[in-house]
Amino acid sequence: MFAIRSSAWRLTSYVALSPVQAFQLRSASRKSFQRHSANAPFPAIMQNNPKKQFDGKKKFKKAKVDKNKSSGHDEVLLCDINNLLKRNEPEQDETNGENAPVAVPEKFTEIDVKIAELSSTGDGLALSENKKYVYVVPFTVPGDTVRVKVVKHFEPLSYSLTDFVKVIEPGPQRNDSLINCKYFGECSGCQLQMMSYDDQLAHKRRIVEKAYANFSGLIPELVPTIGETFASPMQFGYRTKLTPHFAHGGANKKADEEAPVPPIGFTYKNRRLDMDIEDCPLGTDIVRRGLTTERKRVAENIRSYKRGATLLMRETTARVPKEPSAATDSETPNVEGIPASVNADTGDVIRTERENYIEEKRCITDNNATSFEYIDDYVFSNKAGAFFQNNNSILSGFTEYIRSRAIPPGNDQDAKPIKYLLDAYSGSGLFTITLSPLFKSSLGVDIGGDSIISARENARANKLPNTGFAAADAATLFKDVPYPPDQTLLVIDPPRKGCSEDFLRQMLEFKPRRVVYVSCNVHTQARDVAVMVQGDEKQNVRYEIESIRGFDFFPQTGHVEGVAILNRTAFPQAETV
Repeated sequence: MFAIRSSAWRLTSYVALSPVQAFQLRSASRKSFQRHSANAPFPAIMQNNPKKQFDGKKKFKKAKVDKNKSSGHDEVLLCDINNLLKRNEPEQDETNGENAPVAVPEKFTEIDVKIAELSSTGDGLALSENKKYVYVVPFTVPGDTVRVKVVKHFEPLSYSLTDFVKVIEPGPQRNDSLINCKYFGECSGCQLQMMSYDDQLAHKRRIVEKAYANFSGLIPELVPTIGETFASPMQFGYRTKLTPHFAHGGANKKADEEAPVPPIGFTYKNRRLDMDIEDCPLGTDIVRRGLTTERKRVAENIRSYKRGATLLMRETTARVPKEPSAATDSETPNVEGIPASVNADTGDVIRTERENYIEEKRCITDNNATSFEYIDDYVFSNKAGAFFQNNNSILSGFTEYIRSRAIPPGNDQDAKPIKYLLDAYSGSGLFTITLSPLFKSSLGVDIGGDSIISARENARANKLPNTGFAAADAATLFKDVPYPPDQTLLVIDPPRKGCSEDFLRQMLEFKPRRVVYVSCNVHTQARDVAVMVQGDEKQNVRYEIESIRGFDFFPQTGHVEGVAILNRTAFPQAETV
């Protein structure tokens, strides 16, 4: 409970006003949340007055962060290419004092190359004979000698894209017996099926290391050793959501004309063409069944489509008590929007017997239908087409990892212990809800109205009265927070583009004591974490990185998620002579 004094939030006395009500009262007149562009620059504190970095010896070194440096797929790939060329820069030709020119093969020529390294995008990189040019080769590992077809040149950038043709001599990390999909080598969905899972995890740890080395600009002393990648319990059959698509319908065909069924699936690697995918081994069993059913339905009704479409296969889970009279609230939540069970007589279903209940899994194909997911004993409902993590097998370990580190050691002995949680970009409440038992009060904030509706339903379903959610204006988010910064943990889980300029600036003004930064793009995470580490000298606040670790939400792919934990500190005092 909180009171208002003048125009500021103060923890002075108790009135019948919850943190969420207080937050909503202050933010009701704010403008709508405007998300910033993918290339949002760093805050003005970095643009106009780059701060020096503390190196642990009471002196500073200037930041090397390029505030305008993008961190999308192409930029990450180009960074790896440039670093490879730099490490292998040839000596000048002794005959003419210049490096020999690069002879780039004609497009669609087949050549043999040897893979030097694996990029952070999951593509192999091979050097030309004179080591001045790079060929980007998908579906390869370091040490492979392969035949490739050159398909696109980027000569000013010193590289070409190629198609994988065949292996001439495998590298030590290649094991083709591990490949579990007939489309691997053409489909753009997976990159690493020919690698052992241990090698995949090691590669993803290296991705995180390179992200901080290449995109943070921080000196090595400020970045702790990257932890080993947290493994997914399932390496296949883990995706609870698939979204295949097709390019055109058959409504424009005359009655006497054939309406061919277009390819239904995913795109080819290096092409803007759809590949017909009958099955995807990354999907859960029920999602794979749904893919088969949906493909058949589209084929039978292709004339009803005027144009192409993206399909949805989303797993939903129900827990049905073995003895209805012994049902518990956690097994059969029965609040508005969350039924106790789903009619077992409708649609395909996979049932698994557990100790106290029968688990029923179905596939939803309607974006607006409600899906249900369990993480341990927490239940989450969402619109089936909305975002939610797609690998349920890792979520228990993932949330436990964050829960075990949310509160710093010795917090209960602190004069002002952390006891409030602010979850920015909260979505439907994954972290707000799973962390809530640790805190006196928790507040989740998000732009999405549908997400907030789902989050509130999830809080009620899980019986968490100290947990609230509110839609907020990002430009004024921290001005409305009803918690004292010294006792607040901030959890950040932004979209791939990372945090906006306003968000980071105001976060430094708010000064939360501890930050957990979860990211689906470790490159934008590295950029944003650098802003926190550099801090704001006027506010006398900066952050130190406690730990960084990658999480493998998507085995067989080049993707890795990251969790960084930071603690607030002050700028060091100047030494006196």
